[in-house]
Amino acid sequence: MDETEFWELIDTTRAAAEGDPEEQADVLVDRLLQMDPELVLDFARHFEARYNRAYRWDLWGAAWVLLDGCSDDAFDFFRCWLIGQGREVFEGAVHEPDSLAELLDEFDDEIDGDGEELGYAADEAYEQLTGTVAPDLGIAPAPSEPEGAPVDFENEGKLAQRYPRLWERFRE
Repeated sequence: MDETEFWELIDTTRAAAEGDPEEQADVLVDRLLQMDPELVLDFARHFEARYNRAYRWDLWGAAWVLLDGCSDDAFDFFRCWLIGQGREVFEGAVHEPDSLAELLDEFDDEIDGDGEELGYAADEAYEQLTGTVAPDLGIAPAPSEPEGAPVDFENEGKLAQRYPRLWERFRE
C-alpha cells in the first residue's frame, strides 16, 4: 500500500461514516478485513508514521484551543482523529496548526477531536484476519517528548496570540 492508497482509504471511510470518527473506525476495520494481512500492516505503518509525526507541541497547543483543554491521552486520540480527517487537513495542521480554523468545515465537540478507535483499526483487522497480534511494524518509535518548543497551555493570552484564528473561531 502506498501513501496515495492509504489516504484514499482514509477518505472513503470518512465519507462512508459521514464524518463520525467511531463509525469511520468500524468502516475502516471492515475495509481492512477485505485485504491481505501484509496490506493491513502497510496501512498500520502509514498510520503510525503520521501519528508519530504529529507528536508536536505546536499541534498540541492547537488541540488545546480546539478542545478547550487536552490531556496526554486526549492528544493521542486527537492525533488519530486528525489522520482520519484526510491528507489535506492532516498536512495543513502539521505544517501550520492554526490553519485548522480554516481547514475544518464543521467541528462538533461532542464527537470530533477524538479518534481513539481509528488508532486501533489496523490492529483489530490484523488480529481478526490472522488470529495473532500484529508484529512490530519496524518503524522508528515515537519521540519521548513532543517535537518543537513547549506551549504554555495555562496562559490563555499566549494561546490566543499563538493561535489567533483558532482562538477567534472556537474560543470567543
